[in-house]
Amino acid sequence: MSTRPHILVTGGAGFIGSHLVERLLAAGRRVVVIDDLSTGSRDNLRGCAGRPGLEIIEAKIRDCPRLPELAAEAEFIYHLAATVGVELVVQSALHVLESSFHETQLLLQAAAVRRTPLLLTSTSEVYGKSQKPEFSETDDLLIGPPGQSRWSYACAKLTDEFLALAYAREKGLPVIIARLFNTVGPRQTGRYGMVLPRFIASARAGTALRVYGDGAQTRCFCLVTDVVEALVRLPANPAARGEIFNIGGTEEVSMLELARLVVDTLGSRSPVELIPYEQAYAPGFDDMRRRKPRVDKLDRVTGFHPQTSLREIIRLTAAA
Repeated sequence: MSTRPHILVTGGAGFIGSHLVERLLAAGRRVVVIDDLSTGSRDNLRGCAGRPGLEIIEAKIRDCPRLPELAAEAEFIYHLAATVGVELVVQSALHVLESSFHETQLLLQAAAVRRTPLLLTSTSEVYGKSQKPEFSETDDLLIGPPGQSRWSYACAKLTDEFLALAYAREKGLPVIIARLFNTVGPRQTGRYGMVLPRFIASARAGTALRVYGDGAQTRCFCLVTDVVEALVRLPANPAARGEIFNIGGTEEVSMLELARLVVDTLGSRSPVELIPYEQAYAPGFDDMRRRKPRVDKLDRVTGFHPQTSLREIIRLTAAA
């Protein structure tokens, strides 16, 4: 076993995590991944197979007996392990709520022993039903009612944020929180309701692109390599510690426009269909009408903000 300090990445076999691991290994870092492979896959890390600087531990955080030593001896910790996709969240709210808080708490406890710096990935979902045209890290949050399980993920991740910042204040743990907006790119699966890979798969197959609701709801998409660039830059700046950062693209597009852009970019003949939310999920499903981040804080601290165009994002995602 190497004596070089390692970087610990939970969820490192997932979509975003695997790209982060690749980037860290390319920079000559030693990386230890903890992933239960529930939504991640070893295939995501096949490009890293055989690399001497990579160790993969297949386990949940709570079931990893080496967690205390791995956290204590790490140079840095990235906590990316989480439930992914609206469909999975709606179907498994109990799992989301129980596992998110418990596993984050265990990781923070282990990191606090030697005050190992940690970056927690959160989500734009915490902004909830706010009607603001752009979301800033200091905004008030408006979460939907508990009767709608769709909001359980937002509440779980927001609780993680509160917990991490409490460890920062009371235990002196160096913590950074990254609120990720819609992240897309190679290796993302449409299996859990992710919209862009779902649209691309339909356009390739010549089947209808199914747009939920009225299609006027808007999102901003960010290429995964841009997200990773931000994740790598944040720990390098002491000013980031104890702070929350939005990470996401700022090119706003409606879901109906996105579907048509995918069809056009891929030269597909697929039609676009509107599907009621009640048919796609369940009666009473609630969605955010807009979700656009302000990223000036990220730019100010790291000198970077995502700027890959949406058409290029579609092209790169489809080409993978």
